Amino acid sequence: MNNRSKLMTTAVASVLALTLGTAAQAQTGAPKGPKEKCYGIAKAGQNDCGTARHTCAGKSTKDNAPDEWKMVPKGTCEQAGGSLQAPEKGK
Repeated sequence: MNNRSKLMTTAVASVLALTLGTAAQAQTGAPKGPKEKCYGIAKAGQNDCGTARHTCAGKSTKDNAPDEWKMVPKGTCEQAGGSLQAPEKGK
């Protein structure tokens, strides 16, 4: 393989890597803008942080548990059936 072929191969590989990296970032990018905690909408294993029953994210065992929360775009929590207020302790 001569130098020109190596240069072309490297250039094509670089363009492909940049394109794939940009596409992956666009697919995994979370919605931007202000967010809020929304209680009672997290599915089992999809909560964003801990509660009195467990230590951290992804540990919930029940769908829509009232004390589990998830970060959502501001203004969408109540539309999804959630609450902006944490449930009272002991309930």
